[in-house]
Amino acid sequence: MEGELKNLIRLWFLTILSLYYCYHISSKISKGFPRLVSIFPVLILFSIIPFDLQTFHIGSSCVFLLSWLANFKLVLFAFDQGPLSPLPPKPYLFILTAYLPFKIKGNSVKNGETPRGHCMVVEAAKQATLLVFLFCSYNFKQYFHGNVLLVLYLFHTCFTIQLLLAVAAIPAQLLLPGAKLEPQFKAPLRATSLQDFWGHRWNLRVSDTLRSTIYDPVKTISTRIIGRRWASYPAVMATFVISGLMHELIYYHIIREYPTWEVTWFFVLQGLFVDLEIFLKKKLVATGKFKLHQTISGPLALANIALTAACLSYTQLLRNGADEKIINEFNECVRFLVGAAQVL
Repeated sequence: MEGELKNLIRLWFLTILSLYYCYHISSKISKGFPRLVSIFPVLILFSIIPFDLQTFHIGSSCVFLLSWLANFKLVLFAFDQGPLSPLPPKPYLFILTAYLPFKIKGNSVKNGETPRGHCMVVEAAKQATLLVFLFCSYNFKQYFHGNVLLVLYLFHTCFTIQLLLAVAAIPAQLLLPGAKLEPQFKAPLRATSLQDFWGHRWNLRVSDTLRSTIYDPVKTISTRIIGRRWASYPAVMATFVISGLMHELIYYHIIREYPTWEVTWFFVLQGLFVDLEIFLKKKLVATGKFKLHQTISGPLALANIALTAACLSYTQLLRNGADEKIINEFNECVRFLVGAAQVL
């Protein structure tokens, strides 16, 4: 555990140094390919350095934040787009925005309004508590049916992602007093369709990044080739394919085995389902011929995601014993913290 903490400190140091370089050097280079070339070494570094970390919760989080989100934001920055453009007035704002998945909604807190930073602390504590209960239940996993375990692992994924994003919002709130942050999630269990779930409710900072880097450019190109009517279909498909590949990178960090592409196929299927849903909405719903009530369409969408995730997304992890690795890692972390507390 001590070696992991040293690697984490080294990663933070190199990350801050690299982003400081992007702020002071690359920002002075004209936008477009010249700036992209200037930050290319940083993109390579951010793609490699998280793999020095071996633990699941720390390592996969850094792959997500650096190899995926930070790299995508820097690519947008190279073309003077995205959250890093216009250039923030202070280097620490540039570093925070590049590394952490938050989005500022406003600059002040209205009278009587609860500060968003307090909400993020409470949210992080809630998700951490739920994760602890899950880990405690894993001590009795031998008595659980396999399908029950899959449901627990599904909740584990949801709680872990929400904890990561809530924790990521806390330093931004501390360093930006009074700033209001947009929500990271919008009640995903209340989704009325697959399009609503993936585009408007689940992991919104990732949705924002994929929309800017993949969906919008592909839709613009498709509009010129096949027309505006059909342009959204390849754009949606491309977005889900890239999302699948980035998840494949995270999975590779967890299991350190050559990918079998199941998680990519999960997102490819979701892309096909979303395209089919858009097509049916245009043909049936928009014309008033047929429309499912939200109380039916919502549960169907969530069941689709749960079933395809169980069959594809978790298959690769379970086959390589990732669940046991994660449970053992949690127990080792608890022992480390207890030992440190006794020393203090």
